Amino acid sequence: MINFKYSRAADVADAVRQLAADPQAKFIAGGTNLIDLMKYEIEHPARLIDISRLPLNTVEEIPSGGLKIGALVPNSDLAYHPVVQQRYPLISSSILAGASQQLRNMASTGGNLVQRTRCLYFYDVTTPCNKRKPGSGCSAINGINRSNGILGTSELCIATHPSDLCVALVALQAKVHVIGPAGDRVIAIGDFHRLPGNTPERDTNLESGEIITGIELLGRGFAKHYSYLKIRDRMSFAFALVSAAVALEMDGDRIIEARIALGGVAHKPWRVPEAEAALHGQKADEANFARAADLLLRGAKGYAHNGFKIELARRTAIRTLRQAANGTPQVQSNKKII
Repeated sequence: MINFKYSRAADVADAVRQLAADPQAKFIAGGTNLIDLMKYEIEHPARLIDISRLPLNTVEEIPSGGLKIGALVPNSDLAYHPVVQQRYPLISSSILAGASQQLRNMASTGGNLVQRTRCLYFYDVTTPCNKRKPGSGCSAINGINRSNGILGTSELCIATHPSDLCVALVALQAKVHVIGPAGDRVIAIGDFHRLPGNTPERDTNLESGEIITGIELLGRGFAKHYSYLKIRDRMSFAFALVSAAVALEMDGDRIIEARIALGGVAHKPWRVPEAEAALHGQKADEANFARAADLLLRGAKGYAHNGFKIELARRTAIRTLRQAANGTPQVQSNKKII
């Protein structure tokens, strides 16, 4: 373990001031990702700024009809919150599909958004990785890349974003509230994470010194026709090979509105508005689901070991659309895929 200094933030403004004064510092809340990164000597913060006691741990209804989720709400509390379960079950389902109960008890909602990739080469400090050391190369492109990306990749990086929650948030078009030295701002969740491009070391569009204070959910939660389906190597606890979050508004057997996002396939949760538009006003049948899935996967590129993910993602999207349209969402307590 590296040496580091420790301090505790008195309030949000103090947290921002401390980070501005020490750009090599890192915020720590639950620490479920950061501590691992420090143990593997991937992160080397000069200081840890403890934000775990800031008043950002509530779930509140807001005048717009939506919810404001504090950045420090534990994943378990969010998943089992009665309002979330009733009005935004897609959020609850995505959280329960991820990690273990012990990790969900510790992990914070804001921390979930900024967790880093689980690419094998990112975690292996003996190998080149452009995310870890810009300009060193991407070992995954010509290496063991079974779990890596098939969409939105670049010549510098084919890593994937690991979060389950973020896939559901993208499908529901959530907003991320942040505060930094320049003041408050709101970032659409679809713009929060970045594709690798020429700067794979940057995971998000957070600016220097900014802290996530909360997540805003819009009024519509698609509580009747939704599903989150996660395909992984082992059902007990593993990151997604492919996942899909689907939220539909139905009128009989016709789709009035559709939201679809994929996880495990790109450097950020993957959403294609054209795929959703193709379902508007259409009958909820296999042909239309397949057409939307093809649009979602347009431009997908497999590598030596992960080409299978293209067809897997297509089938996952179709199955999740079917589950949502039928009003029979995947039950996370039951490991059998319906």
